[in-house]
Amino acid sequence: MPIVAHNNLPSFDRLRGEGVAVLSPERAKNQDIRELHIGLLNMMPDKALEATERQFFRLVGESNPIAQFYVHPFTLPSLPRGEEARAYIEQYYETFDQIREQGLDALIITGANVVGSDLSNQPFWEPLKEVVDWAYENVTSTLCSCLATHAVLEFRYGQKRRPQPTKVWGVYPHRVVDQAHPLISDVNTRFDVPHSRWNAVDRDQFDSAKLRVLVESEEVGVHLATSQDGFRFVFFQGHPEYDTVSLLKEFKREVGRYAVGDLAQFPPFIANYFGEQEKALVREYIADLKFAKAQKLPLPNFPEHLLTPALDNTWHDTGEAIVGNWMGLVYQVTNNDRKLPFMEGVDPDNPLGLD
Repeated sequence: MPIVAHNNLPSFDRLRGEGVAVLSPERAKNQDIRELHIGLLNMMPDKALEATERQFFRLVGESNPIAQFYVHPFTLPSLPRGEEARAYIEQYYETFDQIREQGLDALIITGANVVGSDLSNQPFWEPLKEVVDWAYENVTSTLCSCLATHAVLEFRYGQKRRPQPTKVWGVYPHRVVDQAHPLISDVNTRFDVPHSRWNAVDRDQFDSAKLRVLVESEEVGVHLATSQDGFRFVFFQGHPEYDTVSLLKEFKREVGRYAVGDLAQFPPFIANYFGEQEKALVREYIADLKFAKAQKLPLPNFPEHLLTPALDNTWHDTGEAIVGNWMGLVYQVTNNDRKLPFMEGVDPDNPLGLD
């Protein structure tokens, strides 16, 4: 499924440099392959905006060569942005009005940073509800990531996320619990998924909402679920889109907060992520940092360059396979004009014909 570089978004050049297949519009026109148009509602903060683009573009573009992908990033004007990010969005992003006018085959909604525990007080709340309500009536399938899953579970299903005693932060083993669903066809029955969150929607809440749980972890709960029809909504609580170093970047940010006194305690190690040698390097850094602070010396540099080479990625292939299955299902049940969610003869309440 090659992505088509239908505008000058810088992420296309970055992905080409990584070896991802990205077609020019001219070359795409000469391919006898059907198009799929995927919206990406990117609600991430400024520093993560472009990285999140690339992560989801990569998952989509590397999945399965049955279509050409036009990915349409957009965001919500209500989200606070700096001047540089606003200029970037104005130059490269589409508006929701444009998205509604042209239609979509599928939609991905990212997570977002929040202040406080109440999602309904966040600046994205009402605009996000508008997008989700529109997508429910006009888009074949919507994939919600982490915070987006929590928001949709609250305002469409009445299931409010629950605060956790400690941060769910690490790479955790998961198991497929519903092997009959085509989203997890030919996927390993056990695989890892990164998580990074302070809250959770638990299994009993998914069950109460009559949602279909496909993948969960004994340690951190549900990762993958769908709406009752099996397809209209797809929910991730984890982050299969994460790069190998994404959690390391988060750890470095928290370490920086500790170094300047914003955190009272050094952040805990990320579960199942660092090896023993890497933990030893971090402990050595902690000792150097404490000594420098006590002696009022310049603070040492975080040893990111020493930690990165030893990190393993044990989740990307499975995440790619699930997104590939999702794209394949979207391809099967959409029509060509993107104005109606389902082809003639497809039951909108059970588009996949599931039992």
